[in-house]
Amino acid sequence: MSDQAPPGSGTPEAPAPLPAAAGSGQLVVVTGMTGAGRSTAAKELEDLGFYVVDNLPPSLVPDVVRLVDQSLGPRQPIAVVVDVRSGSFFHTLHATLAQGTLGRTATLVFLDATDEVLVRRQEAARRPHPLQGGGRLLDGLQRERSVLADLRSDADLVIDTTALNVHQLTDRIAAAFGTSETVRLKVTVVSFGFKYGIPVDADMLADMRFLPNPHWVPELRPYTGRDAAVADYVTAQPGAAEFLEAYLPVLQLVAQGYLREGKRFMRVAIGCTGGKHRSVAMSEEIAARLSGAGLTARVMHRDLGRE
Repeated sequence: MSDQAPPGSGTPEAPAPLPAAAGSGQLVVVTGMTGAGRSTAAKELEDLGFYVVDNLPPSLVPDVVRLVDQSLGPRQPIAVVVDVRSGSFFHTLHATLAQGTLGRTATLVFLDATDEVLVRRQEAARRPHPLQGGGRLLDGLQRERSVLADLRSDADLVIDTTALNVHQLTDRIAAAFGTSETVRLKVTVVSFGFKYGIPVDADMLADMRFLPNPHWVPELRPYTGRDAAVADYVTAQPGAAEFLEAYLPVLQLVAQGYLREGKRFMRVAIGCTGGKHRSVAMSEEIAARLSGAGLTARVMHRDLGRE
């Protein structure tokens, strides 16, 4: 980005930016035209692990960096969304970024689209443009372009969203700022008991009540599906191996589709009567197999210990 103040601002030339400290996290500043996808970009950055602050006056960016460094550490990546709602503060963004951001590497992202597309999106959202006043929506967009002209020319990354849908935009953001870890799908396998209710946030659900219940085996009843004796008993039952062999490819297929659609999280619920034996054992097995297939999977036993 340029270290020069915007023409006509009267602001003296800023000092050279501070070098990024070793191990410091990113600072991404997202700006651009109203309706070009700032909220979508911010949501994706949040999913990628960024600490996101929306509609922040530019002069407060160093304060946010300082507070995040103190509370979450300097490696925590930060994203701030700045737009014309910042009013008189907006023209200070050039100087703020040029002065350095407490040792972080700053990237300015500008989102844009054609006036025709922006008008259509704003009309669909049924929201007035912040600079529209009593005039037309197009008048507000033209004023915004004039205000943002210098920032667009200084941007490190300009993304034209005219022909992009939501998923394509999130893919562009993930490609620019994701890591091999953050862009991977994270799967949570949740065991539960039907008698305590079905998890309302499950993306997929499977019922293990087709397998014999260890509850009726006296020597297994006190144990749970996390104990080897119960796990071996459950997975050795007729149909258990066949279920796993058939269900794992389905989960992998869905996981690939979620990634294509820009989703980073999948929640798989595995149920039995009480959430103690069969669902626990099968959840552990499913998570282990997903991990072995290269997915990031963890297990959560919702109802374990309630009986």
